[in-house]
Amino acid sequence: MAAQFGRLRKGALNTTVAAVAVAALAASQAPGVTTDDAGRQIATGTQPSPDAVAEDSATGNSPYYTDLPPLNSPNPSPSANTPVTPGTSEAGIPATVLDAYKKAEAALQEAKPGCNLPWQLLAAIGKVESGQARGGRVDANGTTLSRILGPQLNGNGFANIGDTDNGAYDGDSSYDRAVGPMQFIPSTWEWAGRDGNGDGKKDPNNVYDAALAAGHYLCRFGWDLSTQGDLDRAILSYNNSQDYLNLVMRWLEYYRKGTHEIPDGTGTLPSDRSDDSAGASPIPTAPATPNRPGTPTAPTTPSSPEPGDNGGSSSPRPTPPGPTPPSTTPPTPTDTVHHLEDADTAKLTAMAGDTFTEKISTRAETQAGKAVAKVRIRFTITGATDATFSTGEKYASALTDSAGEVVAPALKAGEDTGEFVVRATVVGRAIAGLDYTATVTERAADTLTRTSDTALTCTPGGEFADQVEVKATYKGAVADKVAATATLIKSADDPAENDKGPYFKDADGKTVRTLTGLTTDEKGLLKLPKLYADDTTGTFLLRINTAGGATLTVELKVAAAETSPSPTPSESASGSASASPTA
Repeated sequence: MAAQFGRLRKGALNTTVAAVAVAALAASQAPGVTTDDAGRQIATGTQPSPDAVAEDSATGNSPYYTDLPPLNSPNPSPSANTPVTPGTSEAGIPATVLDAYKKAEAALQEAKPGCNLPWQLLAAIGKVESGQARGGRVDANGTTLSRILGPQLNGNGFANIGDTDNGAYDGDSSYDRAVGPMQFIPSTWEWAGRDGNGDGKKDPNNVYDAALAAGHYLCRFGWDLSTQGDLDRAILSYNNSQDYLNLVMRWLEYYRKGTHEIPDGTGTLPSDRSDDSAGASPIPTAPATPNRPGTPTAPTTPSSPEPGDNGGSSSPRPTPPGPTPPSTTPPTPTDTVHHLEDADTAKLTAMAGDTFTEKISTRAETQAGKAVAKVRIRFTITGATDATFSTGEKYASALTDSAGEVVAPALKAGEDTGEFVVRATVVGRAIAGLDYTATVTERAADTLTRTSDTALTCTPGGEFADQVEVKATYKGAVADKVAATATLIKSADDPAENDKGPYFKDADGKTVRTLTGLTTDEKGLLKLPKLYADDTTGTFLLRINTAGGATLTVELKVAAAETSPSPTPSESASGSASASPTA
């Protein structure tokens, strides 16, 4: 069974008790944060965007719980023999849930160290979203004992997000619902989901998976959460409400002052909701069966007739069902999209490690071919590739413009060569996606030059004093990590390996005249091993080739050392005479 609780798009801490409680906490504001007349935190310089699209947030801008932190700061961790009281339960975090937050923080420190994600932020969001997985009601693997679901996002007081997962995550094939401890909507989980507990699955109902996904979600776009501006932006991207930001910041500062572990299942259940409704039932209940669009409504309950009805009889009679009135809700732009068209995207090709110069462009159209503006398009990289968007993620999304077109961020090639696919889909609408094929070619160079003009000479049986070093470029830019080979060839017209003359040595000291597996460094430089000469004299050629066709031929000379000429007889006689003593 699933625990369902109400949530409102923009929560308001508007009860007298809440206002008084928040005002009492005003003295402990976070640095750089001001308060309004009720003592609520206001993040200066950051406001929720009125054009924010619910489908592109973690929660779909769903409602949330508004319970405030206790007035007193958390106490130090109670001893093992101390009974858990309501106060310590409120300040504490269930053991498995706390472990999930801390493991997610550790994973993000390694994966995205510049984000500086504190686990207390995950705890603050987890508190506001689900009351720490409904007080830590999870099994040993971190999966909630029953599903935690938000309401149908059917546009009736909430965002209107049609089903995107055929009910796979939320059990609802009509509309999406926020799911799990961190309340991801299915369309967001589809690309943001992570496997946090290493069981091979990405389950939004598992607190390890959900916490890790939330961490990566908050750390996208290169945000540094140690700065207030980026922290505000990250929280608002989770749920675009100023009150939500204020509340999460309140819990973040509360947990930063200290908290402790409590047994799973003993956490305080949330009681105040942002739609001013009663608190969630501590006993999970199954969600109501959603009505599919177009399904006739059930007959109404029999009621007493008005006077004079039914021939004046006072006996009640059933009221026959009438026709379902047509919907008066105007269709959203998303509802009108019939298909996606390619908006003249050029061929997508890039070298490994480079940024694609061409970007994907997509157009949303109605069935009649009319452009549709303000539609959220998601781009997802699929297939076995390490390519990403310029954001470092394998997904991106943006709104179509007035011409119905949207341009994806630039693609960044990884080291995997070959083809991969980028799929464009309409967020919140189940229509066929549009696939774009991108190709990553191996790193290449088009020019090789020596870094020195010193002549390379050697005596028979000796070794060359200078090592050959070359620099690789591609279209004038440094060509790093480019594969290369070096071969001592027979002649300029015969690239076959020479069987005499200069040579390299392998690790065992054996003669080698062809080197493979060479790679330029980050500066495009390649320094070859030391060269040696056998007893053959003459001029020899060393040819270096790289991927991409760059070729350089280097001349090597092996000649006997020059000796000083012998003196002539007259020079000898003159020398002798000059050396003789005078009479």
